[in-house]
Amino acid sequence: MYPHFEYRIEIMELIESVDLLHGYLASAAEQGRTTGFVPTMGALHEGHLSLVRQCKAENDICVVSIFVNPTQFNNKEDLIKYPRNLGKDMALLEKEGVDFIFAPSVEEIYPEPDTRQFDFGQLDKVMEGQFRPGHFNGVAQVVSRLFDIVKPGKAYFGQKDFQQLAIIVAMVEQLKLPVQIISMPIVREANRLAMSSRNERLNPQQREVAANIYKTLLDSKTSMYPNLSVQDTINKVIETINSFDDLNVEYFEIVNGATLQPIHEWEETSFKVGCIAVFCGDVRLIDNIIYYSRK
Repeated sequence: MYPHFEYRIEIMELIESVDLLHGYLASAAEQGRTTGFVPTMGALHEGHLSLVRQCKAENDICVVSIFVNPTQFNNKEDLIKYPRNLGKDMALLEKEGVDFIFAPSVEEIYPEPDTRQFDFGQLDKVMEGQFRPGHFNGVAQVVSRLFDIVKPGKAYFGQKDFQQLAIIVAMVEQLKLPVQIISMPIVREANRLAMSSRNERLNPQQREVAANIYKTLLDSKTSMYPNLSVQDTINKVIETINSFDDLNVEYFEIVNGATLQPIHEWEETSFKVGCIAVFCGDVRLIDNIIYYSRK
């Protein structure tokens, strides 16, 4: 039985304890208050804040989690280097009027090792799943755990992580979780580079050259599709991006946006999405572009 707290939020609360958060949210639910949730790993930027604003607009209570989840990093060095600045994040969220920041320890999230293995069919076998084995299983572990803790009616995710969004939707369906997944458009910097916490690791010159990722994707939509074949479009995008110093394409796939499986002809589906991962120096960046969608 969780402790009872009177629902009255006057200032933003930073909470590290699962039990304490449960107590506040259970009391609010008893009074008919709705809870929206934005899960993050911190190093917040305008993309995250766009999710927060939507959450605030649609719910009585806005909870934002800040937790760098170790189970989704197949590269331990990437985990160590992941940017962390809780003080800066708190200042941004307080300005947005967030009610609760949930910043737990690893021990709070995983009091015991999470050994669950999820089966997403082919969704997690391609693109990110091919190059980051175990990544999406870790994502499903932590997001399902956070949903169990926060019990939101709605949860908000950005479309930059297109494959992750599909995985989370599939996980919610599999586990029959009573949460609505709200997807939000990609937010971009002035030079059109997709906003990402990893951008903090780019120097100014790299930020400028990385802008060529989306510029090339956009060009592939406006001048290549549908004049070139799918494979020729893929080849041209990879060749163009690799021609820039410091950029190296890890993969570029044009897929069915519903199944995430590669397409070979434009006519195969009405929902065509180009998904890409590019190293800028040693910083791995992802982006995507929708060629056509009739959903």
